Amino acid sequence: MVKKSDAEDKFIAENTTRSSAAPNPFVTPNSENTEQKTMNSSHPELPRRVVEIPGGPRRSDNPMSLNSEANKLTVGQNIRLNGEIVACQKLVVEGQVEATLRNAHIIEISEGGCFEGNADVSKASISGKFIGTLVAKELLTIHTGGHVEGSIRYGKVIIEAGGTITGDMASIEKQKS
Repeated sequence: MVKKSDAEDKFIAENTTRSSAAPNPFVTPNSENTEQKTMNSSHPELPRRVVEIPGGPRRSDNPMSLNSEANKLTVGQNIRLNGEIVACQKLVVEGQVEATLRNAHIIEISEGGCFEGNADVSKASISGKFIGTLVAKELLTIHTGGHVEGSIRYGKVIIEAGGTITGDMASIEKQKS
């Protein structure tokens, strides 16, 4: 004696095996049966590679470290910026900036760049033009073609041949004495 449930299970099993082997009516002889192809092919999953963007922050860098590009502001050649900059570790000026820069670590004025205003930094590297009040607590470097004009205070100063300073200039150590 055969139970009704056993017969139904056998019928379902036979029909499912036949339907997978049956030709697909929507597939033409010249086209591929993608359903069967994906079932038969077994491609191993390749591990993903993390690609680092050149010039961008690295995954190993601490996002708040001084070496991080995340804390760097670059003002491009054809850009003009006006205002106050307060949360910047490194400012690179290639265009024109009229601003007050406070508590930054480095200001770098590229050739052709111009900064007008006040800057309080640890290190300054001038290849372009600076006009205003500059306090470089550690080091002020004026490269060939660089021009600094105004009130300048520095820890140490390096002036390359062709660099110029105009205005009031004094060492921070002499000022303390």
